[in-house]
Amino acid sequence: MLKRAVRVSSRGLHSQPSRPTLARPAAVVASAATLAAGTLWYLTGPVDLKGVASSPRIVKSSPDDGTFNTLVWGSNKTHILSSDGENDSVRTPVPAGWLENVALRDLALHEQHAACVDARGDVYQWGDGFSSTPQPSSSSPSDRPPKRTLRGKNITRLQLTRTHVFALSASGRIYALSSSAEKQVLSVGAPTPASTPWWGTGWLWGEEEDVDFVEILPSEKLAWGERFVSIAAGSDHLLALTSAGRTFAHPISRSANTHGQLGFRKFDIPEHPHAHTRLAVELTPKSIADPYAKASPAIRRVSSPPSPDEDTRAAHIALAGRDDADIRFSDRLFEVPALRGVHVDQIAAGARTSFVKTTAGRVLGWGANEFGQIGLGSAVTLDTITVPTEVILWRSTPAAMRTTCLDIYAGGDLTFFKVERADGTAMPYVDVLACGNGQWGGLGNAQFSNAQSAPVRARNVSGLLEYSEKRGNLQPVMPQDISVSPTGHVLLTLDTLTQAGPGGAGRDVLAWGANYEYQLGNGRRGSVATPTVLESAGARLMLEKRRAREVRDGAGRVWKRGVEVEQRAVAGWGTSVVYWRICAPA
Repeated sequence: MLKRAVRVSSRGLHSQPSRPTLARPAAVVASAATLAAGTLWYLTGPVDLKGVASSPRIVKSSPDDGTFNTLVWGSNKTHILSSDGENDSVRTPVPAGWLENVALRDLALHEQHAACVDARGDVYQWGDGFSSTPQPSSSSPSDRPPKRTLRGKNITRLQLTRTHVFALSASGRIYALSSSAEKQVLSVGAPTPASTPWWGTGWLWGEEEDVDFVEILPSEKLAWGERFVSIAAGSDHLLALTSAGRTFAHPISRSANTHGQLGFRKFDIPEHPHAHTRLAVELTPKSIADPYAKASPAIRRVSSPPSPDEDTRAAHIALAGRDDADIRFSDRLFEVPALRGVHVDQIAAGARTSFVKTTAGRVLGWGANEFGQIGLGSAVTLDTITVPTEVILWRSTPAAMRTTCLDIYAGGDLTFFKVERADGTAMPYVDVLACGNGQWGGLGNAQFSNAQSAPVRARNVSGLLEYSEKRGNLQPVMPQDISVSPTGHVLLTLDTLTQAGPGGAGRDVLAWGANYEYQLGNGRRGSVATPTVLESAGARLMLEKRRAREVRDGAGRVWKRGVEVEQRAVAGWGTSVVYWRICAPA
C-alpha cells in the first residue's frame, strides 16, 4: 500500500535465495547467463558487453517470496523519491518502502512533483511541488504521504507538466488537474466537477468530488465508437491520439506554440473560467513573429509585423491577462490540420517537439529543431519546423535495405527511433537511432555533441542478435522500452527474456547520459556516453515478469488475484525509478 511513512530503505540490494520449489543450481544459471551473453552480436562492429559477459551473477530487484520492491535512485531534493529530507540524493538503486508490495498502472515523474495510478485506477500525487503549503514545525517531511486526488475515473495513463497533471481513462476521457494541492481545493460556491450526470449517486455513499479537475474535450465530435487511446505531453503542449488514428493537440499555456509544436496557430479558449463564450486567439511561433531575432546586431533588421485590427488587439490583451497555469485556460483539443487523412498509430512529444508514426512505419515531426532533435539531417538548418515533416531514417543504408520505424521515444531535446532493417536476404535486425542534444552523452554513440541532426546508431543496443531456443536460430534482440529524461539521461530496457528459454532471468537495463545527480545508479557522478548495463551489488540488475498472487490498491485493499505484472524503468528529472506495472489493467 502507499504507506504514510514515505522512506527509502537504507539497505542495499542483495541476491535473495529462491524457494525450494523454484531453486536452480548456481552453475546452471551462470552458464545460461554466459551463453546468452555469448550469443549477442553487433552487425557492424564489436559491441562492448562489459558487465554482461563478465558478470554472470544476476540480482533480482524483488525476492521470490511474492513481494514487490520498487527501486529508486538519483536526486531527492524535491522529495520525489522519498519525503524523508535526510538525503538529497540516492546514489545506487535501493528499495522504496512506501511502494512496497504495490503494483501500478502508470507512474510519471516531474521536477517538483510526481503522480501514479494504483491498481484501481485512482491517481495519487506527492512531492514538494504538490504539497507546497507550509507545515507545522512539529511535523516531519514523512507526514506528507502520497495523496489520492482523482478517484473513480479508471485512469490508465498519466502525463505531467510543470503545472498540470493529465490523465487518460480506460473509456477514452482526458482529465486535467493541477499539480499543486493548493489549486485543487474547490472554492466556496464553485460547481462540483464531474463528467457524469448530476443524478449520480456519489453523494449517497459520501464520495462527492473534493478535488477540482476538468475534462478536456475535442473541439469537434468524435465518430461513433471513436475514443482517445494515447496522450503525450511536452513542456507546454499535449498530443492525443484517437482509436481512428486521428491526432489532436492541446495548448497548455501561452508558450504552447513558441516553436510551432502544436501544428496550428489559431484556436479558441474560454473568455474566463466557467464561461460559455469563446475567445479566438492566435499563437505565432517566434521564428515567424520575428525572423531576425537571432541575427547579428550589426545586420539585424527591425521586424515590422502588420498592425492588428481591433478584435485581434483585444484578444491579445485578454490572453495576456489570463492565468495560463489554470487548468481551465484551455479546455479543448484541436485536430492537427496537416494530419487529416493520415492514419497514425503512435504519438510522442519532446519538450517543444511533436512526433507521429503512421501505420506504414513512417515518422513525421515538427517543433523545435535547434539541436536537430527532429532528425531532419544536416541539410535542414531551420531551428523551427512548423509543419509536420517526414523524418528520413534510412540514410547511409543500401538501396535494397527496407527501414520501418517500430517506436518513437522523446524527452527534453532528445529523440530516439526504434527501427527494423531488412533486405530480404538475411535476418532482420533492430537499430536504435538517436538525435538531438547529446551534450551529456544522451545520444549513446560514445560522443558528447550538443547537436545531432542526422539520427545516429546508439552503441551496444543496435543490431543485436541472440540464439532462440524456441525457433532454433538467431533472432533480433528488441529494446522493449526507452525512457528519456528531460534532463538528459536515458534508461533502455532490453528484451532479453522473450527468446531466453529455460533459465532466463529477466530483462537487462542499460543507462547512459547525464549523471550529475547519480541518476545512472552507478554510485558515481560523471556522464556516460555509451549504454552501460545497470548493476546493483556488483551484479546485473534484471527486470522481472511474474504472476502476482494478489495486487492491492493504494489504500491497501485487495484489487485482484493472479494478475500478471512486470517491472518498468522510468527516467525523471535527475531521478530514476523501477516499479511494478500491471500488464493489462481492466
